[in-house]
Parts: sequence; C-alpha cells; structure tokens
Amino acid sequence: MKRISLILAALAVFAVNAGAQSKNFTLGKWVEVQNAILKELNRSYVDSLEVGRIERASVDAMLEALDPYTVYVPEEEQEDFQMMLNSTYGGVGAIIYKPDVNGNVLINEPYAGSPAARAGLRCGDEIEAIDGTSTHGLNSSECSERMRGKPGTTVVLRVKKLRAGATWKAGEVLDVPVVRERIALPSLEYAGMLNENDGYIYLSKFTDGCGQDIRNAYNKLKASGMKRLVLDLRGNGGGILGEAVNIVSLFVPKGSVVVTSKGRNAQEVYKTVTDPVDTEIPLVVLVDSGSASASEIVSGALQDYDRATILGTRTYGKGLVQSIRPLPYDGQLKVTTAKYYTPSGRCVQAIDYSHRNEDGSVGHIPDSLTHSFTTAHGRTVRDGGGITPDFEVKAHRYSRLTYSVVYSGILEQYALEYVKKHESIPALEDFHFTDYEDFIAFAADKNFDYRSSARALFDEMKKSLAEDGLTDALSGELNALQKSLEMDKETFLRLKKDEIIPFIEEEIVVRYYFQEAGIQVRLRYDEQLHEALKQPAISW
Repeated sequence: MKRISLILAALAVFAVNAGAQSKNFTLGKWVEVQNAILKELNRSYVDSLEVGRIERASVDAMLEALDPYTVYVPEEEQEDFQMMLNSTYGGVGAIIYKPDVNGNVLINEPYAGSPAARAGLRCGDEIEAIDGTSTHGLNSSECSERMRGKPGTTVVLRVKKLRAGATWKAGEVLDVPVVRERIALPSLEYAGMLNENDGYIYLSKFTDGCGQDIRNAYNKLKASGMKRLVLDLRGNGGGILGEAVNIVSLFVPKGSVVVTSKGRNAQEVYKTVTDPVDTEIPLVVLVDSGSASASEIVSGALQDYDRATILGTRTYGKGLVQSIRPLPYDGQLKVTTAKYYTPSGRCVQAIDYSHRNEDGSVGHIPDSLTHSFTTAHGRTVRDGGGITPDFEVKAHRYSRLTYSVVYSGILEQYALEYVKKHESIPALEDFHFTDYEDFIAFAADKNFDYRSSARALFDEMKKSLAEDGLTDALSGELNALQKSLEMDKETFLRLKKDEIIPFIEEEIVVRYYFQEAGIQVRLRYDEQLHEALKQPAISW
C-alpha cells in the first residue's frame, strides 16, 4: 500500500511538472513564432513597415482577448494614465474651449483656488499665445498640452481680458505668468445639508485620501445637525480599494471584514482597522449603472451588514481587482490579478462582462445562473451582476433632443456668450434662468441633430426598407408617417424647456461660482435624490 502511495505521489509530481513544462513550451513557441513573423515582414513586406504601430496593435489585441481592464501603458502615456488613476496632473487648473482652430483659446472654467484662478483668469478671457507661441492654428488638445507641465515651472499666457480688474482694463492684453502646480481634481466634489435633517456627500471617484475627506465632511455635517446621511456614488467608477475600506470603516465596528480578494495564488482579507465615527446614523447610498468596482465594495459591504439602505438602480458589475506591474522601457501593465467578494461571500462581477446594455448596465440575469447569500439580518442578496438596490428608484429619462443639445456643446457655447453679456448673476440660491427664448434663438442657428427618438427610428426604418426595395410600394404610408413626425427645431426646443433649463443653469453658475455651484443646481432638479429622501429611515 505504501508503495502504491509513493507511485501515485510521483505521478502527481510528474503531472505538475509536465503541466508547467507544457505551459512554458507553449509560451516559448508563440514568442518564437511572433518574432519570426515580424522579422520576415521586416525583410520582405511590400511596403515600409511601421514596427512600433504593428507591435502596439498586437499587444493591445492580445490583452483585449482577456478582459476590458488589462491594458498596456507605454512611457509616453504615463501622464494620462496617472490622470485616470489619481485625477492629478501638472498644469494651471483650468478648462479651456477652442471654438475655432484659427481663433483664440477661451478660459472656460478655472478651478476654484487653482493657479489660473489666483492669477486672475476668469471665464471668457482669451488666450492669444502660450509661452510666445500663438494659439491660432492649434487645436484645443495642443493648447492644453502646452499649458500642462512639470509642477513648479512657469508658463506665460498672453491674455486678452474680458472685463476690467483692479490693475487692467477690459480688452487689455497682458502677459500673465502662471506657476504650474500638481492639480488634484477633488473626488469628494460636494458635501452639504439638503435640509435641516439630511446631510449629503457626493463622491465621484476613489482617490488617495478620500476616506479622510469623507470623515471630515461627516464631522462638519454632524455639527450642522445632520440626522441622516446620503452618500451619492452614482456614476462613481471606482478607484483605490483601500479607500473603499476606509469609507466602510466609518460606519461599521472596527475589525469588520469589508472585502476579500482572491487571485490565482493568494487570498487577502481587508478589514476595518480604525474606530468608526457612527454605527447608528441612518445611511442612504445612491447607486446606478455607472457605480462600479470600489463603489460596489462600499455599497455591497454596507448592504451585507444591513448598515445602509441602497437606493437607485443596479450597479455596473465589476468585481475584478487590477494591479500595476512595471515593464521594460518605463512602461506599465495594468493587469487583472484577483476577484473580490463582499462580506456575505458574493462576487459582483457580471457573469458576462462582454455583453451589456447600451448604458453599460448589466442585462437581465436569470436567478438560475446566480447564487443567493444572506445579510447580517437574514435578508437574501444575490451575486453575478452588480449590487441590486434595496429599493429601485429610476432616474429621469431625458429626451433625445436634450442629450443632443448637451453633447453637441451648444450649452457650453451659450454659457460663454451669456458670461460676455452679464458681468454678474444673483447669489446661487436666488439664480434661475428665465430668458429661454434667448437660448432658443441662439440654438436655432446651430447645427445639431434635433430629431425625436421616433423620427430617428423612422429614418433607420426607411433605410432598411430601401435596402429591401420596398420604399416605392410603401411611399404613401411613409410620407404620411414622416409628416406626422416632423417638428421644427424651435417648437421641439420649447416642448423640452423644463428638461433643458436645469442644464443651462448648471453651465452658467459654474462660470461665476465654480464647480460646487453646478452640483448644487443639479441637486435642485434631482428627481432620484428627492424620491430617495421620501423613504423613511429603515432599520433592517
């Protein structure tokens, strides 16, 4: 018997070694094949060979076959990569707008407290040159790239001032030196009281230090009389896992499991390591299809502990952890190394992340393909596709016209024209946009797709009918239907007045009172938030 055991053990070792050798052989084989193909192409391909472009395409295609989150980042893309990871960059801290490649650059939105704002740059100021190079002929990206740079260096902007200041006249051209800084876009974009009882925090991403920022914001709101906290994670695509742990730590006992990551060779359990600020205050967490990764860790953990009421729509379904690995020539590989699991044991990763709805949300998943888990108080929750809210509260569905007006840049252009005509506006709480006919007159001269959803579908149907050779046979019916669907631009804009005005107000106020003001205007019209506030405090 002992001899048989030894033979079986030897066979097992042989199988492991054989498997490893097989993998190593396969890897070596394909590296050799790829090198041979590239050498042969370089030697005999009919046209000149762009080796860099071909190799980059092959790397991207290889990684794309794995999952959407494993990517190669070469040295020249490091700045943009850091911007994506940490929301930081070296620059002056202003959003610019270039309406015409042959014209000047306009200051669109300087960030509050930024080097640009401290240098006196305001919305509507025109930048004629950057470090002596004219902005005429440069596109917006080229101008932005010239304004960015290493923190501590100086960029000189030749600026035509829109309005008079303490030391300059309206229309005067000045050379304005601005010292670049490391610009950190805030992840905690707004915190304030919605009413005498409800505090509100909007977190747009999980960046370094955001857990401490939320702790500080909580303390201020509590001092203002907060009795319930709304944590808004809608549209928050995630970020640093450790910061998700820090945020959960604020509301559950020390030592609680927040998330477990399981990779090929390792498992790591993340627990709360600090004392909470409050384990009893009612919590509402708002989520939607754009809430992903770290947002799902926070909402999932608080749901599993029955510590918060999750409201909104089902989250994105990204239960994968990425790590950064160094590569030759100062490149980096962002590679998926683990899946994460909430305290109840569920993984929120979508069963099939390659097929999603148009808005990015997870499609319908039959219960037969998922597994059930139990929260601290015995409620059933399921895995396989994001966090399902305790109460579904759908967001407002905007018309196709409203989306077209927003994404075509017309609102942005109108806001800049508005700033030129209005030196100031009332205080934020008193400002309401009332000159909608002026906006209609402005928009009527712009080119944008103002078709209704029904008209857009009708046009697609006509194309299909033409391909099938049925247009002539149905011409009478088609002409009658087209006539009933036609609506001129001005009429349609008037019809959607109540939808568009909130966007106009938001665009205008940020140019006088910075970005926080825009969020406050957005909250005025936030139907999903208002519906959430109607929900009573729930103790599971």
